Order: sequence, then C-alpha cells, then structure tokens
Amino acid sequence: MQAEQHSHLQHDHTFEQDKKRAGENRSILVIAITVVMMLVEIIGGIVFGSMALLADGLHMGSHAVALTITVFAYIYARRNAKNRKFSFGTGKVNALGGYSGAILLGLFAVFMAVESVHRLLNPVEIVFNQAILVAIAGLVVNGICVFILGGDEHDHHHGHSHSDDHGEHHRHGHAHKPTSVAHSHDHNLKSAYLHVIADALTSVLAIVALLAAKYFGWVWMDPIMGIVGGLLVARWSIGLLKETSNVLLDHQAATPLTQQVTSFIEEDGDSQITDLHVWSIGPNIYSAAISVVTHQLKTATEYKSQLPDDLGLVHVTIEVQHCTQAH
Repeated sequence: MQAEQHSHLQHDHTFEQDKKRAGENRSILVIAITVVMMLVEIIGGIVFGSMALLADGLHMGSHAVALTITVFAYIYARRNAKNRKFSFGTGKVNALGGYSGAILLGLFAVFMAVESVHRLLNPVEIVFNQAILVAIAGLVVNGICVFILGGDEHDHHHGHSHSDDHGEHHRHGHAHKPTSVAHSHDHNLKSAYLHVIADALTSVLAIVALLAAKYFGWVWMDPIMGIVGGLLVARWSIGLLKETSNVLLDHQAATPLTQQVTSFIEEDGDSQITDLHVWSIGPNIYSAAISVVTHQLKTATEYKSQLPDDLGLVHVTIEVQHCTQAH
C-alpha cells in the first residue's frame, strides 16, 4: 500500500537521453562523405608527392574514426538511457565521446608535426596541378561537412518536478533552451564539428603551400604548413579536453549559474545556503545538491518553486535545516 501511495513520486533518470539527437544523423552523413574524400586525398598525396595533401587525407581518416566514436556514443547513450546502473542517466556519455575525439585530435596533431618535419628534411617531388585540384576538392567537401554539423542542437526538455517531505526533490526539466549562464554544449557534436573544421583548415593550408611551391618555388612551404596545422589542431584538442574533462570529473558549474541558484534560494532574506554543489550530468542539464539553513522553515517544494526552469536543473536535492539562534 505504501509503495502505491508513493508511486507518483517515483521517476526515471533518462532526462530525455533516450531521444535521438540531431547530431547523430548529421555525424553518420559526414562519415560517409569523409571516407570517400579521405581515400581520394591519400591516393592523391602518394601519387602526386604532396605531404600537405597526404596529411589532409590522413587527417580525414583519423576524423572518420573519431566521427564513428561520436555516433557510437550517441547510440550507446540512447539505448542505455533507462539503465538504472547509471545514477544520473547517460548524459555524460556525450562528454566521454567528445573527450575521446579530443584525444584523437591531439594524436593526429603530433603525427602531422612529426611527419612534416621529416618531409622538411627529406623533400620529394610534387606534381602541383593535380595535387592542387585534389586539395580544392577536399576543401569543398570539408565545407559541406562543416555546414552539415554547424550550429548547436536546440533540444527542449519537458517534464515535471516533484518533492517529498524529507527535503529531497527531483526535478525533471521543463527546461526551455538553456540560458546564457546555464549552457552546456553537446560535446559529442562539438568534437565532430572541430574535426571537420580541422579538416577544412588542413585543406586550406595544403592549397596555400602547393600554390607557394608552384609559383614561388617555396617547396619548404608544404611541410611548414603541415607543422602549422598540427599546432592549431593541438590547441583545439587541448581546449576540448579541458571542457569535457570538467564534465567527466563533476567540476562545479560556472560561477554565473551557481550565483543565480544562490540568489533565488536566498531571495527571502532569511534562508542561507551552507553548501552548494551544481554539476553537469549531460548536454544542457545539471544536477544540484543544496543545503539550506533558515529560521522560518520552508519545505523543499517551496524552495524548488523559487528555481526557474530555464536554469537547466533537472535533478535537485535540497536539505533544509532549522536555525534556532536569533537573527
């Protein structure tokens, strides 16, 4: 009987992670395009002797692998969204996919730099016209892929929230688009996006290097551009590693978000937060554990009602303590 009475308080922790994201279909399409162009550029780089072109083709190959990881992360998160072994759902699989992609970006950056130095010391003859045509075709394809993956997903999370009389409440998003202070990108999609941007960059560098070598005799520009590209890709990799590792390690949410949570809870002038933890559990969604001390006791439901839906808080636990001391 008691279980039936409390059945309306029970809930799952999918937080919309069981829904197919737009990034999944985009990534599959980009994989197909990337693999085709990868083969063309690798063959062209070998036949025409261009290190920049070969690097661009190999770069595309690494990105095809990274994009496959991206798709796997989407599918795994969706299929395991209702698995109770995941305490806060599978939202962090998204960040894990992005983190893995960032590692591959970094490894490829190292390979680009090492191979370019080797080619700088041991130059080979380049067939310029054909190599330039292949590089331009690669740039066009990369531009198409950037367009396909461009922009953030705009997922809307709808649901309900509820609380019990013991100070704990669980809130299932009615979250509109996250506000500027409560935003968390789809790291999986961002990883894929950075990969195709890096592809586009290496295509541009390859074209510049080949043109400089053809018209000015600067054959050394070909491997130099490979080194420059490697450094830029390494920078993107480090940035994405930092961003995704913050999510995977339950880093405290950005200060603007925690400040808003604090201001809404303490707006009555009596309540005071003594302990606050806000962390990301998936794209655009957060969990929070809040300890509040107050002279005039409020229920968790009352405190919950003070938190706007658009903060992106989908799972909140509130502990309320009564202060008996005078103000």
